[in-house]
Amino acid sequence: MTKILLLSDTHSHIDPAILKYVAQADEVWHAGDIGNLAITDAIQALKPLRAVHGNIDDAIIQSEFPLNQRFLCEKVDVFMTHIGGYPPRYNTRTREEIKRHPPKLFICGHSHILKVMWDKNLGLLHMNPGACGKNGFHQVRTMLRFEIDGADIKNLEIVELGKRG
Repeated sequence: MTKILLLSDTHSHIDPAILKYVAQADEVWHAGDIGNLAITDAIQALKPLRAVHGNIDDAIIQSEFPLNQRFLCEKVDVFMTHIGGYPPRYNTRTREEIKRHPPKLFICGHSHILKVMWDKNLGLLHMNPGACGKNGFHQVRTMLRFEIDGADIKNLEIVELGKRG
């Protein structure tokens, strides 16, 4: 069993509340708009990190983290990108890959809107953890925690970190 902390849109912000949850996870996944490498350095000092770059991330972050990541976590096929849309409104950049070879778990960030949806047509679970940074229009900073146990995704929990301001 692997305990995952999923976050996005830190926009250069990390605080002890985020790091408390990082310490409780086995792996941390960041779905883009990191802001600066101090964020990923702080996470990697505690736990293994998988991350993608987002639209606000500079060339340094882009050279460190890819646009897309496709990987297996235990027996779960995961596709993570920053801007990807959601069921059934995937964006043009990701739509064909998702339809041609659907992952079990599709993750993106960007919208700052926490959303978990089942795509019954493709048989995949979509997750967007919202935003845990302080920049943006979101009112409450959020992340997601869940477990992967073999081929199962379970014990999904919303983590609210308080008001954005």
